[in-house]
Amino acid sequence: MKYLIVIGGATATGKTALSIKLAQHFGTEILSADSRQFYRQMSIGTAKPEPASLAQVQHHFIDSLNIEEAYSVGRFEREALACLETIYQQHDVAIMVGGSGLFLRAVCEGLDVFPEVSPATRQVVVQGEQEGGLRWLQAQVQIFDPEYFKQVDQQNPARLRRALEVCLESGRPYSSFRQSGAKTQRAFTPVYILLDVPREILYARIDARVLEMLASGLEAEARALLPYRDLPALKTVGYEEFFEYFDGKISYETAVEKIQQHSRNYAKRQATWFRKHGEWKIFDPAGDDVLAYCEEQCRP
Repeated sequence: MKYLIVIGGATATGKTALSIKLAQHFGTEILSADSRQFYRQMSIGTAKPEPASLAQVQHHFIDSLNIEEAYSVGRFEREALACLETIYQQHDVAIMVGGSGLFLRAVCEGLDVFPEVSPATRQVVVQGEQEGGLRWLQAQVQIFDPEYFKQVDQQNPARLRRALEVCLESGRPYSSFRQSGAKTQRAFTPVYILLDVPREILYARIDARVLEMLASGLEAEARALLPYRDLPALKTVGYEEFFEYFDGKISYETAVEKIQQHSRNYAKRQATWFRKHGEWKIFDPAGDDVLAYCEEQCRP
């Protein structure tokens, strides 16, 4: 029997530290499912593990892409499954960790099958978003697929953008392509671990982490990425706010406040997603019972 320990949770809940602890205990390897940590040029703003932490255990997918390389959850699913197949030749347990819930879910349960989106359709959506912003995306999805609009995170432009592309390409609602609860059978058993901390503690951690990022050079990292600001990967908290600052639209102090606020908002959306999706066992990262639970679930 093969097992995949899946560690999810909002940003700053301690997922990285736990994943390394468990990987060392089981003598295995880690797959990162944080879709922004894949990019080599995005390190500080994505809270990528320090080199010393990465050196403790074999990690996969971190620093695997150039910023200009397009990457999809479907490609991650295929490559992650291939990676797991190799790991399972040597180990009975593997670890997957990240806050990108859709990426975790794709590996464990499979993806819905959607039509290919043509460059022309994608350009229509890009142009509309550039002119009308998030409100335009929200309005369009509400028109073309009101059912999905009620369910989706309406503040997440990536989700809205994807849904609208499928609607325009197919002439059908995005929701009509989604699975009705069916899961793809895998050659491993997922063990779902969700880290959760009280909101006031989490928000204090997030604010402190942002200050640490600034001290580590987040502004310089964002400035170096300014020429690529229109790429989807850079529609990310910590970079967009600095781009506004570089444009002279807001002050440095406002940029910092926005990064902290938007990071807290993102954590709240992550927590909501995890509560709605998956069969998670919830743990306090400060507790000592996670290891015992994983040992019990991953018995040969």
